[in-house]
Amino acid sequence: MKEDIEKVKKYYDDGPQTEWDRLDQHPFEFILTTYMMDKYIRPGDRVLDIGGGPGRYSVYYAQKGCEVTLVDLSEGNIEFAKKMAQEKQVPLQAVAKNCLELEQLDLGEYDHVFLMGPLYHLGEEKERELAVKLALEKLKAGGNLYCSFIMNFAGIIFDMKNGPGCLEEDIKNEFFGKVLDSIVTGTEYAGPAFAPVCFISPRQIVPFMSRFALDQLHLFGQEGILSPNENQILGFPQAEIDLWVETAKKFLEIPELLTYSEHAMYIGRKR
Repeated sequence: MKEDIEKVKKYYDDGPQTEWDRLDQHPFEFILTTYMMDKYIRPGDRVLDIGGGPGRYSVYYAQKGCEVTLVDLSEGNIEFAKKMAQEKQVPLQAVAKNCLELEQLDLGEYDHVFLMGPLYHLGEEKERELAVKLALEKLKAGGNLYCSFIMNFAGIIFDMKNGPGCLEEDIKNEFFGKVLDSIVTGTEYAGPAFAPVCFISPRQIVPFMSRFALDQLHLFGQEGILSPNENQILGFPQAEIDLWVETAKKFLEIPELLTYSEHAMYIGRKR
């Protein structure tokens, strides 16, 4: 809905630096996600990053020699991404646009398309389906689509690692009870949280993505098994942190362990 879109836009307009810094404060998500994406993305490839926020992944792949275009709802994110690309001395095309309006842009085709933010915030299933379809229209046959989801167990993980007091406070909120119900029933929660969001059950991801002309390559937890104990592990010596990261890589795609992560990524190849 238009009202929700404006709320999401304002949330990111108000804090592009916060969103950029988030992946420094929670580094396992970025480390493990790029570990999986780097299996396919090569220098010289064309990359379209839809809903890529302030451009952490866009700038990373521009630094690796890719031709990157970033499209994001938030003008604040776009201006911040341009600034970061300039600081890193890498080319980046960046434009502010709703992911549901991609047909208004003359973008051409890409080797890789990221859809890593929009599926967090589109509350209606038909909107999420349209977002994927529009992303696929920009992807070459044989190219890869990278879709991220926020898991409905993410709030539980957040409260476990940031307490005491977090769970007690969250239980007072009506929406949190609905999130808990969605975990039990294996369904989604779409509604208010830090912004209008869609939290999805891991059970829903493959059935949803199977609607599209994609061959599944991977479904993995973007923080691996590390998220619930992230704060503790980040206090370890660097050598031990590195060992935990290498260990987590072994378990990324085990279905039973997906809910150890706050985010999940589906990688599919366009037929």
